[in-house]
Amino acid sequence: MSDPTPAATQHTTMSDLLTLTKFRLSFLVIVTTFVGFWLKSSHGIQWGLLIHTIIGSTLAAFGAGVFNQLMEIGPDSRMTRTADRPLPAGRIKPGAAFAIGWMLSAMALIHLVHMVNVESAALTAATLAVYLFIYTPLKQQSDTNTLVGAVSGALPPLIGWAGAAGASPVDSPYFRWQLLLEPGAIYLFMLLFLWQLPHFLAINWMYRDQYRQGGFVMLANDDELGARTSFHALLYAVATLLLMFYPVYEGVAQAWFLAPALPLAGWLCWLAWKFRVHRERAHARKLFFCTLAYLPLVLILSVIAWKRA
Repeated sequence: MSDPTPAATQHTTMSDLLTLTKFRLSFLVIVTTFVGFWLKSSHGIQWGLLIHTIIGSTLAAFGAGVFNQLMEIGPDSRMTRTADRPLPAGRIKPGAAFAIGWMLSAMALIHLVHMVNVESAALTAATLAVYLFIYTPLKQQSDTNTLVGAVSGALPPLIGWAGAAGASPVDSPYFRWQLLLEPGAIYLFMLLFLWQLPHFLAINWMYRDQYRQGGFVMLANDDELGARTSFHALLYAVATLLLMFYPVYEGVAQAWFLAPALPLAGWLCWLAWKFRVHRERAHARKLFFCTLAYLPLVLILSVIAWKRA
């Protein structure tokens, strides 16, 4: 067998780095951070501030992805869908991955503190802490890990929301807690939190054998008939539908938002209901793919319907 060409070697290296940083999952962080920033910027976008906020949240997402895989080398090596990741496969050494994760995470926090504000940096630190020190260890201890993971996944839009507020005025408190209590911030957090649950529950049930193999304690592990998993998926899908009324009720989104948003959430509920009734892999798969389409569509609708001051 001939040696790989330099081009092939470079391609493999880049592919491993993208996998190590969970690039596809990190892209969701970038998008939701952008949306949070956009919705908060009622008086016009500060493009420089937006770029710095995106840079900080992206670096943090990459760092979190690296540390998460470092902490799960053993379980990943036992699961078919993750065994070929660069760490369990031995293509990247744990020491090198640790250095990469540490550098990315530190750069993220330093960048946000100096170039954006304390609030965005604090929210980023909270995201890293919940994801790495609570959610990741909890995956091997309790099926409540899905709820905790949904919290960390719902924080990135708040990083964007806080980032858009810019630097604190001289006479304001050091940390502006009120930013997190604004209707737009609550809506974005709840949207991401609720959306993740049917999304991940569908994945959990489809791959429950592999999760058991990996040593992860998931809601779907012992739910062979899907009764418990499908019930929870439907519950959170209905909660997502009810959430669509909130931004209109609070006056931050125009009333026409409900016309497309309710049918979209209804589609999510319908597929969750079908999964509940039939409890088959095909219906869990349909629900999973619906969640992939639902989130970007509702985020686009939110951006268009948002009221600008």
